[in-house]
Amino acid sequence: MRGSRHRLDGSALGKLLRKIRLIVFDFDGVFTDNRVLVGEDGSEYVFCSRADGLGLANLRPRGVDCMVLSTETNPVVAKRCEKLKLECFQGCADKWKSLREILRNKKIDLTYVGYVGNDINDLSCMENVGVAICVADAAPEIKAVAHLVTSRRGGEGAVREICEHVIRAKNTEK
Repeated sequence: MRGSRHRLDGSALGKLLRKIRLIVFDFDGVFTDNRVLVGEDGSEYVFCSRADGLGLANLRPRGVDCMVLSTETNPVVAKRCEKLKLECFQGCADKWKSLREILRNKKIDLTYVGYVGNDINDLSCMENVGVAICVADAAPEIKAVAHLVTSRRGGEGAVREICEHVIRAKNTEK
């Protein structure tokens, strides 16, 4: 466990963001505002920001792949990821174990991975990747290990903001 990280100045953060080849996003509380509307038939509905899709589309040409890693197994997660053209891994009870296996299969070193989370089940992933990122309304334990905390809350364009940070950093590569 790395423990608490210090916020980085713009230059140091930019250097880390330029290295990213893969961003792994939690879904609930990152793409959503962490609320769920449940119908009487058990169907679940969530609120997401449409702006996130454009951010992801603008990021891909910069050589950054993106995916979702979720504890939940929910059709709404799969449908949103399908629409956004994101690889999606659901039902990951141990996210860190799942992430290690995925990265091994993709042959990507942790140094080149950004992880975006909001709650304590994201902690082990965030402590071990090259760039730990969280949304503005993340749990205090998550904020403590993040290199970057967005100004936007989950479900309110935080994913778009992250994409813009990475794009800006990649645009200043020398």
